[in-house]
Amino acid sequence: MKTTSLIILIFILLTGSSQLIGQSMRNTKIPVSCDPLTGLCKAAPVEGKQTPVEWTSEQEIIYVGDPMCSWCWGISPQLNALRRQGTKEGIPFRLVMGGLRPGGGDPWNQKFKDFLQHHWEEVNKASGQPFSYDLLDLEEFNYDTEPACRAVVSVRTLAPEKELEFYEWVQHFFYVKSQNPALESFYEPICKKLEIDFDKFKVLFSSNEMTEATRADFVLNRDWGVQGYPAVLFRDKDQLHQVASGYADVNKMWKRIEAIRSK
Repeated sequence: MKTTSLIILIFILLTGSSQLIGQSMRNTKIPVSCDPLTGLCKAAPVEGKQTPVEWTSEQEIIYVGDPMCSWCWGISPQLNALRRQGTKEGIPFRLVMGGLRPGGGDPWNQKFKDFLQHHWEEVNKASGQPFSYDLLDLEEFNYDTEPACRAVVSVRTLAPEKELEFYEWVQHFFYVKSQNPALESFYEPICKKLEIDFDKFKVLFSSNEMTEATRADFVLNRDWGVQGYPAVLFRDKDQLHQVASGYADVNKMWKRIEAIRSK
């Protein structure tokens, strides 16, 4: 199936197409929006051209998430269990950076802080994942998710076998330790934990190459028709299927994958 047909299929599967609005990645003005019932955080628009994907296996579980998406933090244990189940069946696991809020731009006022606290409490209640609220005491903070995504893409290039674990540690340091992912120093203890060369990481993290590679992830999942995060897809040969759009437990996701595989 050609790329165009694949995109059309995904648009249908995910119920509605994404629109690429002519706005800069650094200047979007769409507020962060997360649904406490579905566990779906809507994506801000990103302009760009899709980079074709070369599939290297017959089947694949694809997780589209963002390190600063609260429901992505909530679903993390379920995704880990899904990855392990897939590994038992010989199914590779791919991580694609969503780009929830590249560029940020929301006013850091009490209204926005109350919004975040409410949703973090909802995620904690539904998933049991821990949160610290110290971040909300800061006088200034730009909720820009691009640097955290770029850090993960950098590790994908530097140490691909550690990408998912790095992604989860970024979530932990943000949500549990209330650290700022926009700072290069944020990643030093994570690199140390995972035995990743921090000097090499810094070079990649600040490079134009990683900025463009990160944008490519953002554009790719929007061209697939992904509306928000977390999103889980299952690829069977040249067809992509929706497994989850928002928060879901591992049993529900795996049953969906089994149903697709049995067809």
